[in-house]
Amino acid sequence: MEAWTVQELYTLEETIAKKIFEGVTYPWEVLPKISGFILELGASLREEEYEKRGENVWIAKSAKVAPTAYINGPAIIGKEAEVRHCAFIRGNAIVGEGAVVGNSTELKNVILFNKVQVPHYNYVGDSILGFKSHMGAGSITSNVKSDKKLVVVKTPEGNIETGMKKFGAMLGDEVEVGCGSVLNPGSVIGAHTNIYPLSSVRGFVPGNSIYKKQGEVVEKME
Repeated sequence: MEAWTVQELYTLEETIAKKIFEGVTYPWEVLPKISGFILELGASLREEEYEKRGENVWIAKSAKVAPTAYINGPAIIGKEAEVRHCAFIRGNAIVGEGAVVGNSTELKNVILFNKVQVPHYNYVGDSILGFKSHMGAGSITSNVKSDKKLVVVKTPEGNIETGMKKFGAMLGDEVEVGCGSVLNPGSVIGAHTNIYPLSSVRGFVPGNSIYKKQGEVVEKME
């Protein structure tokens, strides 16, 4: 099994969006489907648990949303999630149960699995963050190449053409991204991997490893 597939990266039981991944090999294949999926899923959410606010925004009654946060639909904010002061959710966003979207963090076309933390000055666009993954302060996903060409995922077995102009990063379960890091377009980080602060990451980083810098990735010791 290729290490950059949905099956290897994610625990699908840890997201309300599990169905969007059905029949999908690579996680980035779902990026164009997020908007429509939210509209369909939102309409089916139980009114006892979720409140519809504004146009196509569903917020769990147990979630905490700061009055200064901005949420544009379509969006779903899960149970016990926390959306803090001045968070900017631009739309097409699923925020998982118990997740934290912090001050001045911007989200756009994303799925955050349960208990994801993007708590301080993060930009996350056209990306999927796995269960309990965490982005340190100021770390971002860059989702458009500077030359505006289509994004390619670079793996040890060769390049994978995505056909997408906008594609940030796929973070597996329990990935830790250090402060001030940039995940370049098409980055795929395997589960349980740590990224050193101030890193510039591109391509595929194996799971259970420590990314120190480009060309220096070591396996985690038990």
